[in-house]
Amino acid sequence: MDNDINFKDLWAKQKVAEPDKEELLLKMEAFKKENIRKIIFSNILLVATSAFIIFIWVYYQPAMLTTKIGIVLIVLAMAIYMFANNKNKPVFNITTTEISNKEYLEALLAIKKKQQFMQTTILNSYFVLLSLGIALYMYEYASKMSIAWALAVYGLTVLWILFNWFYFRPKQIKKQQHKLNEIISKFERLNQQIAGNQ
Repeated sequence: MDNDINFKDLWAKQKVAEPDKEELLLKMEAFKKENIRKIIFSNILLVATSAFIIFIWVYYQPAMLTTKIGIVLIVLAMAIYMFANNKNKPVFNITTTEISNKEYLEALLAIKKKQQFMQTTILNSYFVLLSLGIALYMYEYASKMSIAWALAVYGLTVLWILFNWFYFRPKQIKKQQHKLNEIISKFERLNQQIAGNQ
């Protein structure tokens, strides 16, 4: 049959659009700026929240030890998260004028590795410490409520934490991974293209 089409040959001959280096660099710059803005915003938010929590401790003088331990755990969770998050900032300051494409790709892979560490180990520690801190902090005030109100307050708090953990957290992680994987993939193709032209 002369009319048979060999799809394998057609697929092999198909031109794949090569990534445009300038467009890729613009995307990377936008990605870096967005991440640096997020780091700065989270720093401001975490410092302000910690200062407010410490102000509550000093001003209202909680009576129970559980409340004080809760405050310490909450502030500790925020400090650990902020410290780990700020360690990523220097990686985002690398520019392609300072290093080769291959080194830049290696830097992107390092960002991905750090991002995975942040999204698993650090975020898990943050949520556990924060949840435990909130539970301990609330105990003093919940003990003064009726059982129904205390259960309602704790129930709503647990629901909010679970909603963040199972909805917002995975959604944010997926979004971050998608953006970075797309840029890494394009840089890999660009490096292959440059290697093929040499």
